[in-house]
Amino acid sequence: MKGTWEDMEKCANLGLAKSIGLSNFGVKKISEILEYASIPPALVQVEMNAAWHQENLKKFCKEKGIHVSAWSPLGANGAVWGSLAVMDNPILKDIAIASGKTMAQIALRWLIEQGSTPIVKSFNKERMKANLEIFDWKLNEIDLEKIKQIAQYRAFKGERFISENGPYKTAEELWD
Repeated sequence: MKGTWEDMEKCANLGLAKSIGLSNFGVKKISEILEYASIPPALVQVEMNAAWHQENLKKFCKEKGIHVSAWSPLGANGAVWGSLAVMDNPILKDIAIASGKTMAQIALRWLIEQGSTPIVKSFNKERMKANLEIFDWKLNEIDLEKIKQIAQYRAFKGERFISENGPYKTAEELWD
């Protein structure tokens, strides 16, 4: 990691990158980068959604001035990995019905209110339009408290990165 980060810093110093960041790093790995970084990461991109809050990481990044970008903001309902933990969630469904919004809008608005930037993927024009209609309203305190009660579930386990012969022998080592 150190050599890669040093090379990324060289790119930034040469003007080849406006900022540099990380993807799928937890508190432990970000802390390691910060021990030798002359340019701290501007951003970390991680799985984050209403069913995977990343509270520890959000707090750490806020303290360090690192922005959090959320991939899989709706839970990645794919066949290879992902879950319906967001889009089939009864709490989000109730909030959506009561507010006249879609479940996706509730989930995306929650991320915005956490100070994160969701990375949304859609090729459907109606969904793209609806995804942009999250900036002129806010979730109320009661709804935010309800969302805190959603069971937490990491959809991307990262099994392919775990090996007894590799640097990450357990999921705990990989994700800290």
